[in-house]
Amino acid sequence: MSIRLKPIREQVLVITGASSGIGLATARAAVREGARVFLTSRNDEALARIAADLNAVTREPRAGHLAADVADPEALERVAQGAVDRFGGIDTWVNNAGVSLYGRLLELSIEDQRRLFDVTFWGVVYGCRAAVPRLGRRGGALINVGSIASDRAIPLQGIYSAAKHAVKAFTDALRMELEEAGTPVAVTLIKPSSINTPVFEHAQTELNREPAPPPPVYQPEVVAETILRCAEEPVRDVTVGAGGKLLTALGGAAPRLLDRYMERTLFRQQRSSRPVSPNRVSNLTEVPRDGRVHGLWPGPVHERSAYTEAALRPGRAALAALGVGLAVLAGITLLGERD
Repeated sequence: MSIRLKPIREQVLVITGASSGIGLATARAAVREGARVFLTSRNDEALARIAADLNAVTREPRAGHLAADVADPEALERVAQGAVDRFGGIDTWVNNAGVSLYGRLLELSIEDQRRLFDVTFWGVVYGCRAAVPRLGRRGGALINVGSIASDRAIPLQGIYSAAKHAVKAFTDALRMELEEAGTPVAVTLIKPSSINTPVFEHAQTELNREPAPPPPVYQPEVVAETILRCAEEPVRDVTVGAGGKLLTALGGAAPRLLDRYMERTLFRQQRSSRPVSPNRVSNLTEVPRDGRVHGLWPGPVHERSAYTEAALRPGRAALAALGVGLAVLAGITLLGERD
């Protein structure tokens, strides 16, 4: 089944988790290209401010919003209907909302782990159930934001990794079911590497230091550009950032070697030099201040990913795969020498 998607400038996009980070970067990029966007998160104040800012730079209002908790399926139904009422339909739905939880699996409370799944996994399920009937009426794109943790579990983020693994499985199964039924919806899984967003400040943590992204780190605009590309041209899945692709490829080729490498590095790299603030607000159960695209990562940040750009171009995909393959061989050799 061939699915034809509209140019971004002609689309209406619904974006969850739109008040910061990747969601906000995607909304801004879409409006710059002429799209209309309907934004949702739990932070009504931030959404209203963001929508006003977006509408202030356009000739006609292109942004609408409705606050919702993605863990509430009825709330997402209201978001979907709100987008249809405001703009006449939906062309792309981006399930981006998620929360993170740092700590050792056997020490984290079951309540916190269930809440993470409610948002990060079930929020995607509910979003898909709200989106597909409306997208299927005229065709469109359903984009789920997973993670490299969809392919490779990360210590100290075990329950987050489990939720992102579940997102991948759900997305892959849904894609096949929609294709078999002839539903004209392109289903894409986006798998970002470490991204410089406020997610690390918002995360619930049981660590003694503020969480930090393990390098290499990419700007959220790199993910936003990838999302918009997949909204125009059907793509099955794509990893954003060669660093993440190398990690997951190494995990497939030499899983035990990568286990040992991660045991030696990621327990340290995921802790910043800053002690955890006593006034910290976790977005697991509370609504933190939002409105920023970028996080506080002080190190080098990549503004683009040549690997991802190549992977999105069919003519260059083989070259990208070859580059990753060579890097995997080099990585196996390096890990073997360190073991």
